[in-house]
Amino acid sequence: MTETAAPTTVIAADGEAADWGPLSSLPGNPMMWILILGELAVFGAMFIGFAVTRALDPATFDASQAQLDRLLGGLNTMVLVTSGWLVAVAVRRRAAGRSHRAAMLGAMALGGGFLAIKAVEYGDKIGRGLTLETNSFFQLYYLLTGFHAMHVAAGIVILGIVTRWDSLENLETGAAFWHMVDLIWVLLYPIVYLLR
Repeated sequence: MTETAAPTTVIAADGEAADWGPLSSLPGNPMMWILILGELAVFGAMFIGFAVTRALDPATFDASQAQLDRLLGGLNTMVLVTSGWLVAVAVRRRAAGRSHRAAMLGAMALGGGFLAIKAVEYGDKIGRGLTLETNSFFQLYYLLTGFHAMHVAAGIVILGIVTRWDSLENLETGAAFWHMVDLIWVLLYPIVYLLR
């Protein structure tokens, strides 16, 4: 039987339960959901900027996109989605009162693997002279993937913290951030690497 978590109750300064509206029914701390909404808005604006810049110079974007390693990008997609699955497993196990640390540690290790693959990819590009100064495509490529990689690194830290202080609410809060990181990559990979 699966146990469901009760909504988080945040206590205001006056001792009353804070009403977060629709955010109150989401798993984890409502403040994380506010952060997630803000981050999604930032990435959304960046994706729009990428699309507009691409529309203004499709030939440069097509030629530059051909320089990307779709296999490494696809591998990173599998690594990050698997990591997100492990986080979901950990939350379910914690809710059921079962051991969950191995799943969280596996998720963090896969997050580190994502960053290692990204470093290999960056090293290859820089070694071939494809840098921020190359053209507008590579400026946006490094901006989008670098900003995302910073979120992966922050997510690994967050997962480490919620693994150490592992209440169900903490795990759900960390999982919400990690799934946002997954979602961004699942959108970023086809937009930057595949769509022409």
